[in-house]
Amino acid sequence: MSRELSVRAATRRFVVLTGLRWLPVGISTPVTVLLASDRGLSPADIGVALAVYSVVTLVLELPTGGLADAIGHRPVLLLSGLLSIAGTLTLVVADDVLLFAVAWALLGVGRALDSGPLEAWYVDAVHAAAPGADVTPGLSRAGAADGAGLALGAVLGGLLPSLAGGALAASLLLAAGLGAVSLAGVALLVVPVGPPRRGGRSALRAGLREVPAVVGGTSRLVVRDRVLRRLLAISALTGAVLTTLELLGPLHVADLVGSRTEGSAAFGIVIAVSYGAGAVGALLAPAARRLARGSAARAAAGLALLGAVTVGGVAVAPGVVLAGVAFAGFYLLHAAAVPLLQQLLHARTTSGQRSTTISATSLALMLGGLAGSLLVPRLAEAAGIPAGFAAGAAAVLAIAVLSLGLRPRDDGAVTTPGAPEAVTAP
Repeated sequence: MSRELSVRAATRRFVVLTGLRWLPVGISTPVTVLLASDRGLSPADIGVALAVYSVVTLVLELPTGGLADAIGHRPVLLLSGLLSIAGTLTLVVADDVLLFAVAWALLGVGRALDSGPLEAWYVDAVHAAAPGADVTPGLSRAGAADGAGLALGAVLGGLLPSLAGGALAASLLLAAGLGAVSLAGVALLVVPVGPPRRGGRSALRAGLREVPAVVGGTSRLVVRDRVLRRLLAISALTGAVLTTLELLGPLHVADLVGSRTEGSAAFGIVIAVSYGAGAVGALLAPAARRLARGSAARAAAGLALLGAVTVGGVAVAPGVVLAGVAFAGFYLLHAAAVPLLQQLLHARTTSGQRSTTISATSLALMLGGLAGSLLVPRLAEAAGIPAGFAAGAAAVLAIAVLSLGLRPRDDGAVTTPGAPEAVTAP
């Protein structure tokens, strides 16, 4: 049974659920690879198991978005939570490559299911309560909750093993427990939006049959809509930039510190601070748009231009402190731009295709990250780590150019599903 929420209530629920979603991820991040290594997996073995996660997520990204659009956001979010908990608990007991691969496959399916429905539910709930309402402030606060959850989780996950006598699995057990809390939150707070949907197995079968049509319609929408094409290109470039920072950052910090062991600890601090900076940056999105005279496109372009400077600053910084400041500066600027770009995306699609469109941007992000992981290390090996950061800075400059190309008439006001300026698929 559907129940309409106020804009404030929907925003409050969205922010809380976003924080609960990413807190367990932050907790597990510092220990997962270390646990696999501690149980005898070589770096190559770990790479194979992690590749399973990437492949599963890439393959299922669009179909799971279509499933959410077909059968509803809530059941897909609940299934995602269950599979994520199952994957985390499998990591706790895994002791060979096969079990670790199974665990990461479960986490990959959970991630694919989770990549769009919660945000799509929020936008639909806001539009149901107040057609034409601006969702940027809510997306901004959720971005802050995302960063805060990751930062707090990283601190908790990194400290807990030392408090538990060196038991790395303790952090994963905590992550699974908090995953259950997140699952309960979804069950309680995500109420159906729009016309009632049929329940049961017949509805599921009907929804599954609709998935290809939803994915196909969304793909046609993206192909013919210039704004959406640019947004997907921006997402792909962003994936390449983030991969560059995550791959080269630890090596660069270690070189600045002069020790791999001390560099690892220093980079842990840098990434935790960067997550926190991202939480602050997400809250600055509305202010950035005001400074750009109400234009999300100009604001995103300006933030990207400054972001290119910070990525270049990481490479030329003479010490780890300044490099860390530049690193965190990029995360702050990037997080401020994300809600603005999300607003532009939601203005170009309808409720029936929203989850799939978000999944398309997530797919572009992962493909860009995959390309970055293949190309940037080769460039760094051939020309040095600073050259890799220079390539990342060039990618951020390209994001700025693409952002400026977004049409002003599409970024100044919020469109609602069915509005004349919104492009809808047949």
